[in-house]
Amino acid sequence: MDTDWDSVLHLVADPADAKPVQVPTPPQSHDGSPVIEDGNTLVSVSTTFFPGAQHLTTPPDTVLLSSDNVFFYVHSHLLLAASDNAFRGRVPTPSKNENSVISIPENSAVLNILLHTVYDMSCAHYSPTFPSLVTSVNRLPLYGIRPKVRIAPSTPLFSLLLSHAPLFPLELYALAASHDLYDLAVSTSSHLLSFPLPSLTDEMAERIGPVYLKRLFFLHFGRSDALKRVLLPPPNPHAPTAFCDFTEQKRLTRAWALASAYLAWDARPDLSTSTMESALRPLVEHLTCQECQEALGDRIQNLVAQWSVVKRTI
Repeated sequence: MDTDWDSVLHLVADPADAKPVQVPTPPQSHDGSPVIEDGNTLVSVSTTFFPGAQHLTTPPDTVLLSSDNVFFYVHSHLLLAASDNAFRGRVPTPSKNENSVISIPENSAVLNILLHTVYDMSCAHYSPTFPSLVTSVNRLPLYGIRPKVRIAPSTPLFSLLLSHAPLFPLELYALAASHDLYDLAVSTSSHLLSFPLPSLTDEMAERIGPVYLKRLFFLHFGRSDALKRVLLPPPNPHAPTAFCDFTEQKRLTRAWALASAYLAWDARPDLSTSTMESALRPLVEHLTCQECQEALGDRIQNLVAQWSVVKRTI
């Protein structure tokens, strides 16, 4: 329900004695607004979107009130420009704006993220939780804001979301997939190389959708197949010598086949080059021929180089 602008800082006690207090968003120690303490009215106001904020040359003309009673002073023309449904039909045009307080059915953490997105500002200093970010992104279409426009690689929200990829790779990938945020999905997919695909639940698969689910499966299968291909060729033989003929060099070929089979058996998409080297380097200890040792070293070096350039994202 809208509240008259003049009542936002209305005091129950003597108006001259009241001192509105600005607290961080979301509020840390109190929920209501106003709260009467010692004859003063305590009002929770955003520390970014407050009356004197200098985001634009013009002062804010609209006040939004979150569900946990935190006030946000914003510019209606920015909200209207970013939204194709007048911010869920709640923000009037500037000519019809009667300086009223508009109630928004979102908590202050979510509304704070939404407004930072509209203003193209980073809210990283608030350290919003990942669930709050997910909720905010899912709310964008509800308020007429296109996620693909507001979550591009150059935007603050894109960077903030991507910072959570190491801890929440699958959830972030599902979020990107559900809104067709291709660049975010690509950047997140490299963190899913170690994810066991058989453990994917039906619910998560439905959230990801068929297109991005196929891309994730193809990423895993493609890297596993590539690993087997690059492991297959043994070290190149050298010209026979008095101490090492072709028969002797077959020992290296057999040893390579056994070691590479060990790696290919699991064929993990997230296999590291250090694991690969640690499995193959010990073969040199069983070689007495200097040229065989050099051939093995060259083959391992070439293998590491080939594996490092195999695509790691969808």
